[in-house]
Amino acid sequence: MATVTSPTEQTPDTAPVDTDEADLTAVLLDPDSIVRDACNAREHDTEPDADLISSVKAVGVQDPVSVRPLSDGTYGAFKGWRRTQAAQEANATADAEGRAKQQIKAFVRADLVDRDAWTRFLSLIENHQREGMSAKDTLKAAELSLIGMDEVEQKAAASALGLKRGTGKRLGRAQKLDDATLRRASAGGMDLEMMATLAEVADVPSAEKRLLNALGRDRSAEDGGRGHWDQELALLKAEQADRAARAQAVAALEESDIPLLPVRVSYGEKDTARPIADLTTGLGNPLTEDNHKGCPGHSARLDEEHRPVWFCADPAAYGHKVRPQPTKPKTEQDEHKAEERRRVIACNRAWKAAVGPRRDFVTRLVRQKTLPEAARVFAQEVVLTVPWFYKSWADKHESETETVARFLGVKEPQNADLTETAVQLPKARVVNALFAHVAAACEHSIREPKTWSHLSPWQARYLLLMDQLGKDDNGSYRLSEVEAQALAPHRDEDGDATDGAT
Repeated sequence: MATVTSPTEQTPDTAPVDTDEADLTAVLLDPDSIVRDACNAREHDTEPDADLISSVKAVGVQDPVSVRPLSDGTYGAFKGWRRTQAAQEANATADAEGRAKQQIKAFVRADLVDRDAWTRFLSLIENHQREGMSAKDTLKAAELSLIGMDEVEQKAAASALGLKRGTGKRLGRAQKLDDATLRRASAGGMDLEMMATLAEVADVPSAEKRLLNALGRDRSAEDGGRGHWDQELALLKAEQADRAARAQAVAALEESDIPLLPVRVSYGEKDTARPIADLTTGLGNPLTEDNHKGCPGHSARLDEEHRPVWFCADPAAYGHKVRPQPTKPKTEQDEHKAEERRRVIACNRAWKAAVGPRRDFVTRLVRQKTLPEAARVFAQEVVLTVPWFYKSWADKHESETETVARFLGVKEPQNADLTETAVQLPKARVVNALFAHVAAACEHSIREPKTWSHLSPWQARYLLLMDQLGKDDNGSYRLSEVEAQALAPHRDEDGDATDGAT
């Protein structure tokens, strides 16, 4: 009989990924007594190939398979099912080919009876490492495993798979990606968490390509960070939110039976639509949304923020007059203004998107056991010199506590009582809390989307500090393109901070 280990009391921090099978004694089993375990993670490419069968016929199965007892007296193979099938096929032709039938070495895992989630997880680890399962099988097995585990097992399994806590709930979405996308993602180096993230933004055009390019830039940096990935993901989520806002605005117009005019008409057609702000009634009275609703030509276009701009589709046909105004021909300067407007909108959106990765990085810094020296010095200088942005923020501090609480990891930060937090704060964490306080003030000072166009020296110093701390932390955080652009005037030719930003 096999020597079987029994589950022992474990904590989330001490639970091993697997019972050490090196301490088990392999037993010899008849291959025909083994069936595929229902929790075997591999669902595709489960048959042994001709080379494996030939090898087993010649020398048998060299490495023990792992099985667990089943209620009908058979054994379920959750590791080594392909090798088991090869042994079954080798035995099936043994008499005809003049060979002796062989038994198969197996670790019998009685400790896994009725532990389906953990069995599936161990099968996932084995199959993924040994043969390279398909990405879809890997995602499905990981999701099903984590769903069925308790907290202790979940933490150990997530750590072994390189997943953040809570990622398991998102793996189901990743399975909706088609096989070709999953293969490209896997070949490009995406792990399970990254595939789950890709699935969340897959509806944004070129999301897969952009994330793979960002991952490639992170790898080229050779510092182990994923700052480019985080920034590109933030941009994709911002674009996704923008597309959702537009879809919502379009749906609202459709619900109100208001036609949405095309941005451009087809070549050769005349665009007869005019904004109602440019029109009057037949008697010269102004047109408004309310008094134009009954017009058959009542329609709309959406502006850059997806707000409706009211139009009449054909003013002449419906008895409206155009307000008298001089016609100004479009000039090259007008084109430059339009291009600049598009650039400002893009930069504003990118600046808002950059908030998430930057604040996530601040949170990681604050929760570290030891705050980086540069962050400590910066925070102390701000508190001792009380620059304008810090004083302004402190004056309204009662309404600005949520960001500090989030940085500190307070549960329900929107309802945080920082007085209570201060009482509970250990002495060793005071400097971390000080930095959280200062960082919250800095974040407040750069909250406006147009801040990128006019950084103050203190704002520049904060972003330069984030840039340097990210580099010091193996590239775990990198500035976004718009942040780097905004900082350019505050750096010298060598890329160092100018005197005004130090």
